[in-house]
Amino acid sequence: MRQVPRSRLLGRDVLRLGGAGLRSRPMRAILSAVGIAIGIAAMVAVVGISSSSQAEFARQLSQLGTNLLTVSPGRTLSGRDAMLPPEAVKQVRRIPGVLSASSVAALTDLAVYRNEFVDPRNTNGIGVLAADRDLLAVTGGRLATGLWHDEATAEFPAAVLGADVAARLAITEIGSQIVIGGQSFTVIGILDPVPLAPELDGSALISEEIAAARFGYTGHPTTVYERSTDESVAAVRELLPATVNPAAPEEVDVSRPSDALAAKYAADTTFAGLLLGLGSVALLVGGVGVANTMIISVLERRREIGLRRALGATRAHIRKQFLTEAVLLTLVGGIGGALLGLAVTAVFAAVNGWLFALSPLVLVAAVTVTVVIGAVAGLYPSIRAARTHPTAALNS
Repeated sequence: MRQVPRSRLLGRDVLRLGGAGLRSRPMRAILSAVGIAIGIAAMVAVVGISSSSQAEFARQLSQLGTNLLTVSPGRTLSGRDAMLPPEAVKQVRRIPGVLSASSVAALTDLAVYRNEFVDPRNTNGIGVLAADRDLLAVTGGRLATGLWHDEATAEFPAAVLGADVAARLAITEIGSQIVIGGQSFTVIGILDPVPLAPELDGSALISEEIAAARFGYTGHPTTVYERSTDESVAAVRELLPATVNPAAPEEVDVSRPSDALAAKYAADTTFAGLLLGLGSVALLVGGVGVANTMIISVLERRREIGLRRALGATRAHIRKQFLTEAVLLTLVGGIGGALLGLAVTAVFAAVNGWLFALSPLVLVAAVTVTVVIGAVAGLYPSIRAARTHPTAALNS
């Protein structure tokens, strides 16, 4: 007796049937795909922005260096503010491994105003610092415009403004006049933001000579900045307190500004993880939407299923058809979401001036995840469709 060949459904036929099912209800398919796309786009964008932020952070640290240490006065045993000795900078420069050192001194009880007509109470929180001439070289600061203090300007009432101070006082050009401690000063320079010394951004910096002549500066710095070789940072950090104040090293605080940047980046990374979790929730909701769409599709197409079964389609054929529909639906949403997330990352990085860093593996992983979600979401509807009895389906 001749055996009847087993019914087969070719791969291209499965794709054609799955695509036809989606095209028959385009609006429903589009809305379901959009749900998946939003979740994937959110996840890709979060990963991309986080990667770009990490690349930018690494670039900044490479440029700024991690070998800058700052020394500041701590507290005495009686709880009072300690003081750094006037010779602190000279002592620090003698430590083996130290490349350069500089300092600033905060001048208290001095206010900075745009002019003499400003309300005295409106200080804008601007501080005044007496700055060493090597300050910019040590901290990595740069001038946005103008000049830094030198021998020619040190004897005159001249000031260099931090980036935030210039913005608060609405000063964009050098030569402008400001009032410091009731005296007129000429702005000779404006700084760019200084990431490793943010205290400079909110201060007006004058020379030590003028600070001593006009405001009684006694030479005690409030912050000493030190650059050392990368290999000797740890050793120098151990030596700084005893070198700066041999009589009371416990009254000296030493910090590493790059550690603060790293802590800020860690906080940003934690926030990115939260956003990634929200994106995962959106993706889960999209998967539920796909499952709901496929179940409704099975109920609406019972006659189609019954007719195909009556014409010889096996349960495996029906199962493959509906499973393919679900996978195609999520695949379209996944590809669209990956491209959208890629675009969002590129725009965000460009707007912030960051390096664009998004691994292609992230996009591949995103599309793979959507295929898995499609398979899981379409599994139950496809099994339900395959179990539909032909006679009952045709009579429904």
